[in-house]
Amino acid sequence: MTDVIPLLQQLGFSEYEARAYVALLQRNPLNGYELAKVSGVPRANIYAVLQKLEERGAAVRLDLPNGTRYAPVAPHELAQRVATSFQRTLSAVQEVLEDLATPADSEYVWNIRGSAALLEHAHTLLDASQERLLVAIGRQEASALAEGVAQAAMRGVELVTLCLDECPQECGNCRGTIWRSCAALASDQRWLVLVTDDAEVLARELGAHDDVLAVRTRQWLQVDLAGWYIRHTLALTVVLGDLRSRENQLLKPEAEAVLRSVDLGDRRGGWLDQMWARIGRQTE
Repeated sequence: MTDVIPLLQQLGFSEYEARAYVALLQRNPLNGYELAKVSGVPRANIYAVLQKLEERGAAVRLDLPNGTRYAPVAPHELAQRVATSFQRTLSAVQEVLEDLATPADSEYVWNIRGSAALLEHAHTLLDASQERLLVAIGRQEASALAEGVAQAAMRGVELVTLCLDECPQECGNCRGTIWRSCAALASDQRWLVLVTDDAEVLARELGAHDDVLAVRTRQWLQVDLAGWYIRHTLALTVVLGDLRSRENQLLKPEAEAVLRSVDLGDRRGGWLDQMWARIGRQTE
């Protein structure tokens, strides 16, 4: 079972307060002496701890014929009180900070390292999207961001998804208009590109040893390039799929030679060979 003491401490309880509250949940009502004994809180501290629990709304004092006893507030009621207090404090902090803040540089470039930080930024962009969301994503990242994407869809955000893994069957985690990419990524490449409302982009590639390096920016050129990458790849997939059966009738030898000569790094064959191979797999 998860140790609840550290969790309560994350909510602002001291260790003694957390131990006393948990002890009251397990045995109640108790007087100060009894609570100190079962909780392990020193007797010299127990009444100060009980006072703090009363102030937090975590415990109530009972004046009984046989003396003063203490009982815990029910966990669901305590959780609601903590949530209400936290939200009130959070709103106040946000208001004060916004009054202090100077306008952010719209041309910032934010470098992000680590999977956890990447997902936090991705969820922030998904939650902030209002009108349009362009997504180029693989299976693993689609699963991690499925909830945020689904909520965007429920808000009426227009979604276009480019499946970079070319899943033979939809996994259910992508939303909106879904296309299987012909981007010809290498097998060890994993990309994630999010463009929200044509105003901000988050782009990431998984590095060696699962190192994650991502960039988030409102810099117009980067946003435009990322958006065009997704739209052009989508359009290219559709056009090549339609032309596949007529390639020999449509491409002049000179054009075909140029397209085959375009190097795609360490992949076998040129650009045209890779595209035909990809389109062929998608139409099989």
